[in-house]
Amino acid sequence: MIINSIRRIFSSFRTEEEERYYSRTAFFNLLGFLGSCVLFSFVAQRLSKHPREIAQIARANALIKAISN
Repeated sequence: MIINSIRRIFSSFRTEEEERYYSRTAFFNLLGFLGSCVLFSFVAQRLSKHPREIAQIARANALIKAISN
């Protein structure tokens, strides 16, 4: 109930168009966040199937850093 009251107070200071803009922006931010969660989850699943490759990549990166220093 308190959240609805606070939202009503803030929305009373905005026009209808501004309210729609903020609502759309929040919705697309939510979609972007959920999409990135799905993407990271998919990548993590793919990488966890090949742990040797991850270790080899980590070793190669460490070797490259050691050589460049």
